[in-house]
Amino acid sequence: MAEVGARARRRYVDTAVAAGVTAALLVTAASGDRPGPALAVAGYGLLAVGGLALEARRRAPRVVLAVTGACAVGYQAAGFDVPVVAFLFAVYAAVRAGHRKVTVVASVLMLAALPVAALLSGPADAGEAFARARGALEIAWLLAAGAAGEALRQAERRADEAERTREEVARHRADEERLRIARELHDSLTHQISVIKVQSEVAVHVARRRGEEVPAALLAIQEAGREASRELRATLEALRDDATAPPRGLDDVPELVERARV
Repeated sequence: MAEVGARARRRYVDTAVAAGVTAALLVTAASGDRPGPALAVAGYGLLAVGGLALEARRRAPRVVLAVTGACAVGYQAAGFDVPVVAFLFAVYAAVRAGHRKVTVVASVLMLAALPVAALLSGPADAGEAFARARGALEIAWLLAAGAAGEALRQAERRADEAERTREEVARHRADEERLRIARELHDSLTHQISVIKVQSEVAVHVARRRGEEVPAALLAIQEAGREASRELRATLEALRDDATAPPRGLDDVPELVERARV
């Protein structure tokens, strides 16, 4: 239930981020210079698609990286001088998901494609095109997005490792407690049932030697003692660690005899 709630919260956050980035891109595009009507429609469409694609950045980070990059190049070529904010979010998400090599390749391609897109949009010269491309995708912001994603990925990995360590420690302690209980059960219950079994068998043997009729209750006790001993031994074998609690042997016979005398 908690996992379902966490997924729902992440989905809401992703939707809110996608909507916010899309709105920011569209507002920035509307407040700047706009190309002709045909290119404007295409550019606004690419801005919207690039921003809304961020909603799936957790589920498909590489796909979102490719979509946001292609949309950024497309609306730059259409004449919209808008920073590629959606692509920076996609870089962060892809690095956080562990796709560092893919992100580096995509970033290099973007750095190469943006000046070409700026030239296609019709600036005066190559210098202006490169300046416009540099403004759309500052390398510092690109590095910052990648570094933030990597830092968070490492933090999540360390948190997962710490959680696994805590679970292993708890499991180890539970195993130790289980073995301790098994040893105590072996030392007490098995010996007590053995005493009952020995005493009942001795009583049956003595009665038969005297030619007396063995009471049915005594025979029932004898059989129950044998059955309980077998079942308890089988159960404890599944719990006991033979390396730390070896089964009783001949050396323990005097102790058993002493218990039987009580």
